[in-house]
Amino acid sequence: MNKSSKVMSVLIPSFRHFALILGSLWLAASPTAASDSLATLDWTLAETLVALGESPDGVAQVGDYHSWVGEPRLPSRVTDIGLRTQPNVELLARMAPEHILLTPMFAHLTPRLSRIGTVDSMALYTPGDDTWEQILGLTRELGELNGDRESAEALISSTEARMAELAAQLPATVPPLLIVQFMDERHVRVFGENGLFQAVMDRLGLENAWQGETNSWGFSLVALEALLELEARLVVVEPYPAGVEAKLAESALWQHHPSVRDDSLITLPPTWSFGALPSAQRFAELLVNALVRPMLGNL
Repeated sequence: MNKSSKVMSVLIPSFRHFALILGSLWLAASPTAASDSLATLDWTLAETLVALGESPDGVAQVGDYHSWVGEPRLPSRVTDIGLRTQPNVELLARMAPEHILLTPMFAHLTPRLSRIGTVDSMALYTPGDDTWEQILGLTRELGELNGDRESAEALISSTEARMAELAAQLPATVPPLLIVQFMDERHVRVFGENGLFQAVMDRLGLENAWQGETNSWGFSLVALEALLELEARLVVVEPYPAGVEAKLAESALWQHHPSVRDDSLITLPPTWSFGALPSAQRFAELLVNALVRPMLGNL
């Protein structure tokens, strides 16, 4: 073998090895590489994944997510995969996620979506079960799916520690609260047992004025008149439906509510009422800040 042949015999394996390394790096970075890719139709799963540092590659109705959930924001790289009830199957097929995450609400889509990737259904707000424990279980389940139990436990620990800190900031006496969200100018969701907001209020040591029945999502749909019967400070969670604020400004019934009359009404930015730990902490932060702010103003 001549000298040039010997050189080539040494270099060719090196080139092959280098090419294999480059190929592996490309696959790891490629958005169509399904090794770790996730898509979800559910905003609760999406917000939890973001909080765990494992943002999904695709989420349904990204714009509406930001309107209703508020924070945590989805990274700009996240692809909008269409409606939650009617995802863009062709787009999902091109993305080829390894896992498509659903909740039972979207279970009817499983046969179609299972042709694209593994469909994982994760339940939350199951009637009869403790809401907070369900949220912790969901967090751990997502951590298990990502192979990152430590992040799940860290998120749980930090959230519970923050809840304790916020509870300590509250004044000694807080009147009963009524947490509502407008459906139209005459009807609201009022939140109570089985829901996220109640679970947060329990941790903060706050009293909920609504002791009526609620559905499995933790709310009742009631007419505006029902709010006048309860002695409580009113808390409205945005967003308002289009045009409702203007109609309420002209509503004698709304203006007659004690919290509106005495200017004690609390309005909170959008917070996902059907969320998990990220929404729980966001709601707690916003509510405590609103309750403490008048006290700080008197210092």
